[in-house]
Amino acid sequence: MAQTFPAVSVENATGETISTKSLITGKPFILSFWGVTCKPCITELNTLNEVMEEWREEVDFDIVAVSIDDSRFTSRARSMAEGYGWEFTCVFDKNQDLKRAMNVSLTPQTFIIDSKGNVAYAHSGYTPGSELQLLKKLKELQKK
Repeated sequence: MAQTFPAVSVENATGETISTKSLITGKPFILSFWGVTCKPCITELNTLNEVMEEWREEVDFDIVAVSIDDSRFTSRARSMAEGYGWEFTCVFDKNQDLKRAMNVSLTPQTFIIDSKGNVAYAHSGYTPGSELQLLKKLKELQKK
């Protein structure tokens, strides 16, 4: 699974086109693919938003939520992300270039990208408590 984080164009929260490479900032991040009709996705992202501050006391990381909704649903995805008050980076993969580049077929699909931009972990689906696996993996990366 030694795959590197692909460079494709996505839209940021303000609607500008950015390269996904700009998301690599030298610290690991959780990359979570979601859609407006995916309830487990929203549960997972709400949970991550709640634990983020607490986890950051132990490990330095970011969270990037990737909406895979097409252009018809992008504005809905944007307002949902705002409405939930998510305090992490949200990007919008309207053309699903990132989704395809990372072979995402089901949501939620969650990855951990290490500080150098390599995929360190991948998990699909969400059950309450499964986010703890993400914390464990982030701590392992920090030790390296």
